Amino acid sequence: MPVAIDMGILDPNLLQLPQDLPSSSGNLGADKLLDDLFTQWLSLPEAQRMVMTLIQEAHPEASCGDQGSRIQTSPSSLSIDPPTLMHIKEGCTPPLSPRSLPLSPRSQRRLTGHTISTSPLSNSDLIRESIPQFYFPKGPPTSKEAYFECLDRVNRIFSGYPNGLPLSAFMPVTKEICKLPSYFSSVLFQKLDINRTGLVTKERLISDWLDQNMLVADGATRIFTVLKQHDTDYLTQDDFRPILRELLLTHQGLEFLHDTPEFQDRYAETVIFRIFYHCNKGGNGRLLLREIKRSHLFATLQQVDVEEDINKVLNYFSYEHFYVIYCKFWELDSDHDFVIDKDDLLRYGNHALTYRIVERIFSQVPRRFRSGVEGKMGYEDFVWFILSEEDKSSETSLEYWFKCVDLDCDGVITPNEMHHFYEEQVHRVECMAQEPVLFEDIVCQMSDMIKPKKDGHLTLRDLKNCKLSGNFFNILFNLNKFVAFETRDPFLIRMEREDPTLTEWDRFAHAEYIRLAMEEDGEDVFMDGSAEVLDDAFEYY
Repeated sequence: MPVAIDMGILDPNLLQLPQDLPSSSGNLGADKLLDDLFTQWLSLPEAQRMVMTLIQEAHPEASCGDQGSRIQTSPSSLSIDPPTLMHIKEGCTPPLSPRSLPLSPRSQRRLTGHTISTSPLSNSDLIRESIPQFYFPKGPPTSKEAYFECLDRVNRIFSGYPNGLPLSAFMPVTKEICKLPSYFSSVLFQKLDINRTGLVTKERLISDWLDQNMLVADGATRIFTVLKQHDTDYLTQDDFRPILRELLLTHQGLEFLHDTPEFQDRYAETVIFRIFYHCNKGGNGRLLLREIKRSHLFATLQQVDVEEDINKVLNYFSYEHFYVIYCKFWELDSDHDFVIDKDDLLRYGNHALTYRIVERIFSQVPRRFRSGVEGKMGYEDFVWFILSEEDKSSETSLEYWFKCVDLDCDGVITPNEMHHFYEEQVHRVECMAQEPVLFEDIVCQMSDMIKPKKDGHLTLRDLKNCKLSGNFFNILFNLNKFVAFETRDPFLIRMEREDPTLTEWDRFAHAEYIRLAMEEDGEDVFMDGSAEVLDDAFEYY
């Protein structure tokens, strides 16, 4: 009687039947087919070896000869043909013979070098590899060595203050433990002193900083966590005001402003406006963490903390840059109501801008005014304007002027839109008794310089991919810079060669500060410690 076989333990390739197997039907045919299949399987050397292995596992004390006799006499033994039984008696593990049917690659990998003792599909044979965690929302965990090393420093700092640290003794925590600039001390202290007791306990510092995995957080994440409000996921301009107030009180390079609190406020506002101009790419007044990570803000904040001369920090914090921006605004604000109108802006740069571009600016297409006065530009709006006007290489500037020139707001500047602005420029050149450049030549020149993907269609991406895109806008609506570009002003070329790392804004602010310093009374200039400024002035002019 045929023996029931667990087909799950068989290799599928061992069940392949010869091509000439007769077909059968009905139960009799099925039994005949199963007998033939079992006989063929049992005749294979691999099957014989597996049978012998199973017998050895069932009766480990038996020898190979005894196994053969057990097969003959056991009532439950398999019915094996004499030739097959004699083949088994010759050796427990007969050599493999060449197969007439090809093995699949999977079967070859499973049979080569392995002894079949159990089912190849058994779960006990599967080796499960544990994949370690590779994504950490708050950064990778702090190592035990770094954690306990930091904990030792915390214990030393708090050793003389069992009840908690007051603000006067909190500076080591800010710089050594939290790795933040010194002028973040007050903000960090208030962040940890949630009960307003005037003390920060060691337990509070450990739970709110060390246990929150802040030791391995990057600089952008640390300043973002300290400055933001607990119920928001972005920073506003007001969030920066506390650190600017502390900076003005503690930085050596800003001590001269202590007697003029009104200019302290203006300086702080200017720094904040510049930070949002460069970092807040969305332009919505909500500075996100990813925007801070993509900027140089944290590195600049650290530079301010170690640099004694605030004017060497060109990004955001230079007092000379603030001085230039504020004085330029004050010159245009003739009635000193702290807002300017169209006529005031037309006087900027010795009437460098065209009427049409000023009209676009006051239509608030590139950016809505924050002045709160209808038809008037406030100081914050002017900061955005002057930074965009004097440095057309930055992304924010290119976006600002692209919106101005894109009259139909379809994301493409066409030759018709270019001609709309250049037409007034040609008229102004003719009024100067100079021969204007034909518009067709301008279009060809700009096409060769910018190399747009589609001729006659300039996109914002095309302009951002070209380092000379600022000249495109100067040709359309800034007469002075257009003439300087056409004549290849040697003064500008010299400035660019002397320090190529400086931006267009840095060079403009430096030269403009020299001019303003020269206009001041000589005694005030030297009292201000600006003798070197006059030397630079004579060198450049």
